[in-house]
Amino acid sequence: MVHMFFSFIDQVEKQKPSYFCAVDQPRKFVSHGNWGRPKLVRRAELEQSGRLKDDCFTVRCDIVVIGKPHAMDDTAATPSILVPPPDWRRHFRALLRSEQGADVRFRVGGRTFAAHRCVLSAWSPVFNAQLFGAMREGTATRDDCLQIDDMMPQVFETLLNFVYTNVLPETDGNDEAAAYPAQHLLEAADRYDMQRLKMICEDRLCRHIDVSTVATTLALAEQHRCQGLKEACYEFLKSPKMLDAVMATDGFHHLVKSCPSALFELMPSKLAAR
Repeated sequence: MVHMFFSFIDQVEKQKPSYFCAVDQPRKFVSHGNWGRPKLVRRAELEQSGRLKDDCFTVRCDIVVIGKPHAMDDTAATPSILVPPPDWRRHFRALLRSEQGADVRFRVGGRTFAAHRCVLSAWSPVFNAQLFGAMREGTATRDDCLQIDDMMPQVFETLLNFVYTNVLPETDGNDEAAAYPAQHLLEAADRYDMQRLKMICEDRLCRHIDVSTVATTLALAEQHRCQGLKEACYEFLKSPKMLDAVMATDGFHHLVKSCPSALFELMPSKLAAR
């Protein structure tokens, strides 16, 4: 049997809860797909209880599970084993760094990277087509390296590390410094159709929008079909004062030249607010 006891928690002395409801049938605790309990307390009683503080209150839930008692022979008990969390990232990172079994190489900006075809193709449909499909012919150089143009070596290195570990390196608190690599990595993610990496880059860019980066970020969002990132940029530019500051940056001139379509969405509403 399971008992659920609900109580208010005193905001000053949390060791002294005020009991007000119990539920003996937890299956009734879920109502219409939402967690809750209908008719738990009347609104008038709640408002007069003194438990509201800034229109908020705290509820404590104690769950008591009562089962049939049974005896256990301590001498025959199986010792518990602490199973460590999965560490596949460490193994795959070591595989990438060791180059053991690598069967494909890439040349990017004068640097060469070794990797494993199966790992890359599992993450990217574009890599899969290049390495196993219709794009395979004509992609290798004379020394069997795949040449990748229009990408910085450090960006491709970060992309490879993400393929093998599914994580990105942490960035410092500098907005502009954090946004710059995320912009290039988003382009690479879109190029290789790696949607999760693309969304991670979008999220990072949304959290590092400022006057110096918003215009280039908006152009990037328009070019690579990132609707959420576009909306975040438009939200930042709501203020006419903020828009004036952005229009004075080099990034805005880049936006005008590279993505005039973004301005058609931006300017009417912003000019109307001036």
